Amino acid sequence: MKHYRKSTWILPVIITLVLISASCTRKKNWPQFRGPEGNMTVTSSSLPEKWGNDTNILWTAALDGSGYSSPVVWGDKIIITSTFPEKVNPVPERGPMQGPPPQGGQGPQGSPGGQPGQSPQPGQAMPQPDQRLQPGQPGQGPQPGQPGQGPQPVQGPPPQDIPDTSYKKEIYRWEVKCFDLNTGEELWKQVAYSGAPKAGKNPGSTYACETPATDGKRVFAFFGMHGLFCYDMEGKLLWQKDLGIHYTQRGWGTGSSPILYNNILFIQFDNEENSSIIALDAVSGDEKWRIKRDEKTTYSTPYIWKNKIRTELVTCGKTARSYDPETGKLLWELKVGGEQVIPSPVGNEELLFLGNPGGREIKAKLFGVKAGAEGDITETGVAWMSEESGLGNPSPLIYKDRLYVVGGRGEIAVLDAATGALKYQKRINGIGSVWATPWVNNDKIYFLDENGTTRVFKAGDAFEQVATNRLEGKKFWSSVAVAGNAYIFKGGDKLYYVGK
Repeated sequence: MKHYRKSTWILPVIITLVLISASCTRKKNWPQFRGPEGNMTVTSSSLPEKWGNDTNILWTAALDGSGYSSPVVWGDKIIITSTFPEKVNPVPERGPMQGPPPQGGQGPQGSPGGQPGQSPQPGQAMPQPDQRLQPGQPGQGPQPGQPGQGPQPVQGPPPQDIPDTSYKKEIYRWEVKCFDLNTGEELWKQVAYSGAPKAGKNPGSTYACETPATDGKRVFAFFGMHGLFCYDMEGKLLWQKDLGIHYTQRGWGTGSSPILYNNILFIQFDNEENSSIIALDAVSGDEKWRIKRDEKTTYSTPYIWKNKIRTELVTCGKTARSYDPETGKLLWELKVGGEQVIPSPVGNEELLFLGNPGGREIKAKLFGVKAGAEGDITETGVAWMSEESGLGNPSPLIYKDRLYVVGGRGEIAVLDAATGALKYQKRINGIGSVWATPWVNNDKIYFLDENGTTRVFKAGDAFEQVATNRLEGKKFWSSVAVAGNAYIFKGGDKLYYVGK
């Protein structure tokens, strides 16, 4: 009897300790883009509120490659991806790019590519200006159908685009690196691919824009047209997949990151030729299902929406779509319009929030979608739509029934999540471009600009800035990762471990 009574109290204690340990481990892990739940929500009283070059920086680690992907964390390991140029061609002198780049001068998430005046990427067709004359334009002589017009010469076929394939003479290394969380020491590095690029890229972008993912047993590194690679936590290659080589809009490349759910790895592989959403078995790499998408190039990362009715896999585009994660069955779709989508969705139990930043002549739109929607919900199934949010490149942030939207230049909008009603708008001057997704901790909203400056303001219906934290460095286009009581920032040439 004594032995039996002893077992009855030992077992609950063991179970409790296991649950506590698992909870602590989950809090310390940051396994994919935007964190464990894909929402950039942090709950920690031990994270620093202030940091700078001489304050709360525990270590830094130099980076020798380039990549706009964000870091991920599991246990005491930080994983990043990057590419290193071993041989590159000199940048050719070319005229300004024709046509608007994505998002009115903005490139893919985690990438600034495509500022006006940049050249198209190597390997992409050189865009041709529109040589047609418009009626009534001054200084161009009489137009067809106008008095005084003489015989017109016969027009020949338009000049053919000549693809630039000089990128095939370049040499790069595509790398996956693992760092010790406590010291910043590099633990291992694997070269996923080395050689000539399989596709070119815009000069302002990199070949490593997609954030890796991990389940604590495996690391999944996606390099777009250059393949998907799965490693164990010690860097041993387990499997790899070639998902194809396809043209992307004006050469901005890919930027959608892989996400994990129930041992399934999801890849949103949108491009100009053969877009699809792909589900792979995380253990074996075997394809479970693939659904073709009537979409062109997008950069948004899929989102697992756990609402009050079911769990959905949501993707953005000119048409937003929801799928059953297990089967790929289309649940609903919403015609959003706009141009190429960069921000990713976010939601709560009641509503999903997604949109399109629009373009130079198109207003940004943000939607609240009801849980349980079915079919084409363009006319029904939408709780609200706002054209006041100023949605830009960063993904929206949901916190305590308020939706926080940070624009590409630091414009802030706060909306009622239930109704879409605008609570306030605020523009902060002197801010660099914002590519990273904002985050929340302890009733404070944080957002990072490309110059390494993080602004902190209070959550709520009135703006109150409480801190400005600066890191020296450049190209802070990656979103922050959180590991327990510390932040991991990734600049263009350094990792920063920030904690108390």
